Amino acid sequence: MKTITFTVNGNPVTLDVSEDANLLSVLNDDLELAGAKEGCGAGECGACTVIVDGVAVTSCLYPACEADGRVVETVEGLVLESGSLHPLQRTFVDYGAVQCGFCTPGMVMSAKALLDKYPNPNEQEVKVALAGNICRCTGYTQIVEAVLAAAEEMKK
Repeated sequence: MKTITFTVNGNPVTLDVSEDANLLSVLNDDLELAGAKEGCGAGECGACTVIVDGVAVTSCLYPACEADGRVVETVEGLVLESGSLHPLQRTFVDYGAVQCGFCTPGMVMSAKALLDKYPNPNEQEVKVALAGNICRCTGYTQIVEAVLAAAEEMKK
């Protein structure tokens, strides 16, 4: 076991974790944050995507011990202080980019990492940023449109 301290959605956390634990299991099991999903367990589907120090990562492959001293953002942390949805969450709903919802948290977090770094992406940049996320329901068009709409809204 190793003791790690990191920040999750603005809250400091100190936990004892197994040295072979991944960040996804710590988030889901220890912190009861269920937004990131285990899809493939191999880093291929993106359902478990969270942001660590501003970078989208697949938490199923990210060693929990590597989170020590870092800042982790999950989909649960996106709700605004007013209680309303983050613009990305709202545009995903408005544009029909949410169907079964399994991939949605990972898609939203990949999109957030993109918009945090590049607030005015073009369609191709959105597609590249989401390339590590698989959706079996939407066909991606609505997802790309939602991200572009959120970028416009966030500029205001």
